[in-house]
Amino acid sequence: MNVNQSAPRPYVPAAPPRVPKRAAGLVLSAALCVAVLPSVPAAALPGDDKPAPSAGPGRREDAPPAGMSKVGGDLLGEPGTQVRLGAGAPVLPKDVTGRSWIVADAESGQVLAAHNAHWRLPPASTLKMLFADTVLPRFPRDQEHLVVPKDLDGLGAGSSLVGVKANLSYSVRDLWLGVFLRSGNDAVHVLSSMNGGVAKTVQDMQAEADKLQALDTQVVSPDGYDMPGQVSSAYDLTLFARAGLQNKDFREYCATATAKFPGPENKDKKREMVDIQNTNRLLTGDFGLNPYKGIAGVKNGNTTNAGATFTGVAERDGKVLLVTVMNPGARESQAVYKEAARLLDWGFAAHGRVTPVGELIAPKNATAKTVKDTASAGAQGGARSRPGQAAAAKGESGGAGIALGIAGGALVVVAGALFLINRRRPLRRR
Repeated sequence: MNVNQSAPRPYVPAAPPRVPKRAAGLVLSAALCVAVLPSVPAAALPGDDKPAPSAGPGRREDAPPAGMSKVGGDLLGEPGTQVRLGAGAPVLPKDVTGRSWIVADAESGQVLAAHNAHWRLPPASTLKMLFADTVLPRFPRDQEHLVVPKDLDGLGAGSSLVGVKANLSYSVRDLWLGVFLRSGNDAVHVLSSMNGGVAKTVQDMQAEADKLQALDTQVVSPDGYDMPGQVSSAYDLTLFARAGLQNKDFREYCATATAKFPGPENKDKKREMVDIQNTNRLLTGDFGLNPYKGIAGVKNGNTTNAGATFTGVAERDGKVLLVTVMNPGARESQAVYKEAARLLDWGFAAHGRVTPVGELIAPKNATAKTVKDTASAGAQGGARSRPGQAAAAKGESGGAGIALGIAGGALVVVAGALFLINRRRPLRRR
């Protein structure tokens, strides 16, 4: 039976966030060779983003526009929920209140279900995925940069920070860990300065969005800070994640649970390394959440105008799904993560039992192609257990589980700009 749900979700005022009691344990990311470090006290963790004081687009009382983009399929431009259930397919979870969301197969690009997928809303720090798509390939990870005061100009009031200080040196890898783990706007501004400045980086990001055919996105600030006119959509954010996951460094950073970050200088001019923990609650747990089985990133955000936003990728039984949720209105704590988890659970259960309602399109000048296994070695590679899985199963990782390297499939860019989906192989380098 095919079902097309289109009723809008009711608005329920969000409750204030709870204060965490303890940080979660470690998350192992052995498939990505990510170092596991001691857990960080929850009190040391920042919010996902700090709110901006200005009002702007995307308030809860707004209704989705009648004529949204139809990139990826006509149904994706329709307001309300779009899903076509087949025989044996579970119904969508009822307790999903996001103003906009999408569930898609990361390999084939098929959209399994969506709700107001092209609604242009403030993105918060999920826009940092586009920033990474644009800037990350331009600097080697071991390059050192001496931060000057001008690098930190223009930070919005109350911005989330990782603790970058002027007149100290940081590696490019340090800065990207600050971007992905602590949503550090200070790290974004330093990398933007290295890229020629904030204005140039915004232009570059807009060009990258256009190349990815993310036509709902208007970039005003590289860090996702609330700015008039800055918008994206669940569809576009999912495109940004899918593109980024083709890059090995992107995959490493977004799947890193904990890391060491260079602190300020002591009196003896020595610098201690401080612990930082990822604010992606489905990756690390915390705030009453358990890590999601098979999660491997990608990015979360939260501002006054955007509310909570989240894009995640997870793998189970050879299936790789992407989910994006924007601005849930539920009263429950950590609603954006809980709703993303429910949609992922539904997606894994419904996979192969629904008719797609659209697709994630490939970048310009690229061709989508599905490559099937031609050798048993490929299938064995996808099923092979990873270092650390047994330890996690025994609870030796503190119960946080493993952030997998998306073993079921990969997105790979090869010569000639062929947008290739290589099934049953670990994500690999560009």
